[in-house]
Amino acid sequence: MTRIAGAAFGLIFLAGCNHSPKPPAPAAKAFGAAIIEVGGSKQVAGIGAPLDQPVVVQVNDAQGTAVAGALVEFHTAGGATAVPDVGLTGADGQFTTTVTLGGSAGRYQVVAVTRDKPGKPVELRLDEIALGYQQQLGRVLNDYYCARCHDPESTPERVSNHDNLTAKPHAFTEGPVLNGMSDADLASIIGHGGPALNKSQEMPPYAYTLKKTDVDALIAYIRAVADPPYHPKGLTYAKY
Repeated sequence: MTRIAGAAFGLIFLAGCNHSPKPPAPAAKAFGAAIIEVGGSKQVAGIGAPLDQPVVVQVNDAQGTAVAGALVEFHTAGGATAVPDVGLTGADGQFTTTVTLGGSAGRYQVVAVTRDKPGKPVELRLDEIALGYQQQLGRVLNDYYCARCHDPESTPERVSNHDNLTAKPHAFTEGPVLNGMSDADLASIIGHGGPALNKSQEMPPYAYTLKKTDVDALIAYIRAVADPPYHPKGLTYAKY
């Protein structure tokens, strides 16, 4: 009985260690001088979720011409992943990956790296945002109540009213404006409308529509998507 158990353990152990090694990166066929974003940065998704749109980068030479066959590597941290995380640019000089965010709310940095002919790394850093439960609730409330006026872009599901308003509402990503407002100010203007802070009367009150937890969720969402990022006053942030 002991011998059988030991043999079974040995099989399980061997099976657990039988990981295929990661294949080596392909050899670069060409080299660029710069790597630029084509699309995909500053996306918002739930924790542990893939981004809606792929992240696309392009390698250019010193004259700004796209370089085919350049090696690109993606580096992530905090449990985020990029698939594929390495490969060669296509005929258009571009490389595409799908990014899945980690399991904690916050900002994730995705670093795309290529190398010039002497071998010096050339980097591009892209920020993505993962929302926790409260922030996700705020996002849903924003889509239902706020985005029609605060988002100037129309979608097939929603026609923007932004351009019809006399005072153009700030997008929730406008950190230079909204970061300077306290949580109490944001709660006041959401609950009691623009006049609560001597703002436009076109901003309606939602005190009878939204619960306090809803207002808190909206504020959490606004703080999460602010660009530049929101830093609460009184806290010290370490620099690396």
